[in-house]
Amino acid sequence: METRTLGNTGFRIAPLMFGGNVFGWTANEPTSFRLLDAFTDAGFNAVDTADTYTRWVPGNTGGDSERVIGKWLSQTGKRDKIMLATKVGGVFSEEKKGLKKDYILRSIDDSLQRLQTDYIDLYQTHYDDAETPIEETLETYAAIVKSGKVRAIGTSNMSLERIIASAAISREKGYPSYQTLQPEYNLFDREKFETEYGPYAIEHNLGVIPYFALASGFLTGKYRKEEDIAGSSRAKYLSKYMTSRGFRILDALDAVAARYNAKPGMVAIAWLMNRPGVTAPIASATNLQQLNELIRAVSLRLDTDAMQLLNDASDYERE
Repeated sequence: METRTLGNTGFRIAPLMFGGNVFGWTANEPTSFRLLDAFTDAGFNAVDTADTYTRWVPGNTGGDSERVIGKWLSQTGKRDKIMLATKVGGVFSEEKKGLKKDYILRSIDDSLQRLQTDYIDLYQTHYDDAETPIEETLETYAAIVKSGKVRAIGTSNMSLERIIASAAISREKGYPSYQTLQPEYNLFDREKFETEYGPYAIEHNLGVIPYFALASGFLTGKYRKEEDIAGSSRAKYLSKYMTSRGFRILDALDAVAARYNAKPGMVAIAWLMNRPGVTAPIASATNLQQLNELIRAVSLRLDTDAMQLLNDASDYERE
């Protein structure tokens, strides 16, 4: 399988990352194990999670996804076969959040314990913390990289201004710098990445691993009217896509999918994989059928006409 270098990290990854936000939520432990086995058996090697996944689920505490992955790693011995990414900076509680030194030092050890590993390949700032000086956060990352607990750092949900400021401090102080960017980017959510983050990421060779690659499932074509999202666990995310532009995108996905004997979600992933600067989209699956479609999407080669049709339908400057 084709692999791509993830920015300046030196990691070689397959062009699709498994999003671990479903583990311990819409995929229970046995299902999660089957999905991870099938994913890695198919030649894929990158898994993304976060320390707070899935605290929003009633009865969960946060760290649930990391615990599932940790049990799977322990049982299968596949730690050296995956590039493991997790995050810090989300909110566990009013006391457990942010990017202060003491909190990061506690959080990295907690994540390592849950993941049952002694190192994390990619440790990412999940959300920025305006109350903590950038220098304090980067100095702390330097310490955990030096200790061997973390190999590279990345960021997500941070303004471009703060990313640029962080890079300047890293250069000045000799601290590790953010090597990857995890932005929201898909056929619907294009403008912010393409006008702000994308040019910077390409210029500075940041590895780009977009989340919400399928727009919370909207781009699979499963949700076509308001009634379809009623009762969905993702309803709060899906409502913004129910627009004339959203439906125009679905029509284009349907047309391209029919040409390639594929599913709309497969086409949406293939489009994203072919966009400038993108290393590997992050996508989730809750059953083996969904996972097989994601795997098939990697080998889907869209021609110029198909890409243009999708680009025109999703044009954010068009009324």
